[in-house]
Amino acid sequence: MIETLSSLLSNALLAARDAGEIELDSLPEPHLERPRDPSHGDWSSNVAMQSAKEAGLPPRQIAEIVAKRMIGHPDIAGVEVAGPGFINIRLSAHALQRVLREAREAGSDFGSLDIGAGEKVQVEFVSANPVGPMHVGHGRWAALGDSMARVLEHAGYEVEREFYVNDAGVQMDVFGKSVATRYLELCGRDVEFPEDGYRGQYIVEIAREILAEEGESWADTSAEEREAHFTEKAYAQVLEHLKHVLHGMGVDFDVWFSERTLHEPGPDGGPSEVEEAIASLREAGYIFEHEGATWFRSTPFGDDKDRVLKKSDGEYTYFAADIAYHKDKFDRGFDRVIDIWGADHHGYIKRMEAAVAALGHEGKLTVVIGQLVNLFRAGEVVRMSKRTGEMVTFEELLEDVGVDAARYFFLRRSTDQPLDFDIQLAKEQSSENPVYYVQYAHARICAILRKAAGADTADTSVDIEATVADLISDDTPLHLLETDAELSLMRKLAEFEEVVEVAARQLTPFKLTRYAEDLAATFHQFYTLCRVVDPDAPDMTAARLYAADATRIALSTVLSLVGVSAPERM
Repeated sequence: MIETLSSLLSNALLAARDAGEIELDSLPEPHLERPRDPSHGDWSSNVAMQSAKEAGLPPRQIAEIVAKRMIGHPDIAGVEVAGPGFINIRLSAHALQRVLREAREAGSDFGSLDIGAGEKVQVEFVSANPVGPMHVGHGRWAALGDSMARVLEHAGYEVEREFYVNDAGVQMDVFGKSVATRYLELCGRDVEFPEDGYRGQYIVEIAREILAEEGESWADTSAEEREAHFTEKAYAQVLEHLKHVLHGMGVDFDVWFSERTLHEPGPDGGPSEVEEAIASLREAGYIFEHEGATWFRSTPFGDDKDRVLKKSDGEYTYFAADIAYHKDKFDRGFDRVIDIWGADHHGYIKRMEAAVAALGHEGKLTVVIGQLVNLFRAGEVVRMSKRTGEMVTFEELLEDVGVDAARYFFLRRSTDQPLDFDIQLAKEQSSENPVYYVQYAHARICAILRKAAGADTADTSVDIEATVADLISDDTPLHLLETDAELSLMRKLAEFEEVVEVAARQLTPFKLTRYAEDLAATFHQFYTLCRVVDPDAPDMTAARLYAADATRIALSTVLSLVGVSAPERM
């Protein structure tokens, strides 16, 4: 529709110029946006103000000339000039009815776009340290990253999902030592627990699993050998558990990238990826030595200070590995890289952007910060798990509220805002629960379609698609849909493509949940005001069933983009 209206505005300007009503050497590209006040129409354009300076006429006069030339088009119900020269356009019922056919023809591809044009995008998210269970913040980032990938794919991008496994560094040594110590305790040995060790009950459980599987054979080996073994064993267990939990949430990754590989020698004993990254920066002129350390000159790219990559003792910093990792990403051919980080990494963004720019990929990295999650139950803050007495893990929350509620609630707010997650509300089966409200709208439409077809509503074998095919056809008289409630529903359906585009361009999946709730509310209003199935009006019944089914398709599609199911019964 935006393309159609842009073409109408351009043609009106061109016709006015050819008729000598406006003097323009070049025609501006019309800009269209939704008016904040729906009473001002469906679309508004400031093309008259864009043209005023060159035309030497008041914007309002140009707007009136253009408006007159748009009246009479079958997609236009009315054109008004407002304020200093805005052109407000109201779409005809004919134009709005067309979106119903588009939805039915597109099916699950409804709202899909090609703005990505196949551009290769990598989305890296969650990336929790493999030393313990994920917290609820990781759950929010999992929902965010996966939904972001889904909407980018719907918008025409080629997307790859990646989990960066932080399996190198001191935390892995501490992890292995912690598990080994608990193992020795379970073997009845008197040992001192490491001061900086991980003290969660999960460490005991991992040690108990190893004891059950391998017995006490490791109790009498050297501490070095034992801790090395337990590090690898426990790491593998935690990593598999992370994969299991995420898969249960419907989040699967194309690549699990090990940080360790960045430090390993290259082919034939050549330099590691960390060494190669530093060599690339050195060749570009952004490496210098100072006081025995190797530094990255990041200040030319807006960082507040230069950064150490290799300390004077020869140890590489975490930042050096991160640079190597991002070099590896772009070496794999991605046109754009999106990282989702926790709020505690906000100060890290500028230096990472500087490194990517120095490697020759300026502007190709986008970092999205995911703020924390505050848990509530009936208005009371939840600080500890009732089951363990420790933090509430992401897995425990999933078990408590279910995948659909967890994913939907995680996506209801912009990621730059902390999220208040009400556990009790997420479990309610009422209109107060937003995910239940949206899913109920979908299930309600399915029930309407089954009932209209005379099917047994309790029969779970009824195929909705086959049912719809028996009820409506391409000849359905959609021109009958002209009441305010019907037009409002079609207007809301017509917004879906724009919502997808904005969510893809701005990386804001929360706009999808907002749209889903608006669409559900609009349908419920339509159903209240319009008798959908009327035996005395078969043509109107067919038209309204057509509108209901188009809404079903839109609801199913938007729910799939946020990773939530669209039940046919509730």
